[in-house]
Amino acid sequence: MLDLAAGNGRHTRLLLESGFVVCAVDRDISALSPLAAGDCEVRQIDLETGDAPPLGTGYDGIVVTNYLHRPLLPAIAQALAAGGVLIYETFARGNERFGPPHNPDFLLRPGELLDAFAILTVVAFEQGEVSVPRSAVILRIAAVVGPVGRPSR
Repeated sequence: MLDLAAGNGRHTRLLLESGFVVCAVDRDISALSPLAAGDCEVRQIDLETGDAPPLGTGYDGIVVTNYLHRPLLPAIAQALAAGGVLIYETFARGNERFGPPHNPDFLLRPGELLDAFAILTVVAFEQGEVSVPRSAVILRIAAVVGPVGRPSR
């Protein structure tokens, strides 16, 4: 699993507690460093520089929350393994009335995640206003590489 722009490691910790092997990536790894052992690799990467190393490939899952760097979106889809799952949630236009971010460069346009990850199979998608954990306007997508099979009986 890849926790991209992992921040303070909230999702990294949850994934580790759930038994996953995790690669946590962020430009500031001070909060992540204590997790770097055993099933957790911590990589310090500024994802927004032209000299950022590639994400790698073969991830069974990628989690991205509260982060947007549009040039990275194709690399995220390509980093997933066959059957891999993407969970992505971040702020959308309209959020500026509730608080940061205000800059449109960091706010998704309606349906933008659907367009960005059109090569994946969308399992769930939401966009709009939420009140928990705080009022915000968000876009969320859960998608997989390849077709989604029917559950077995």
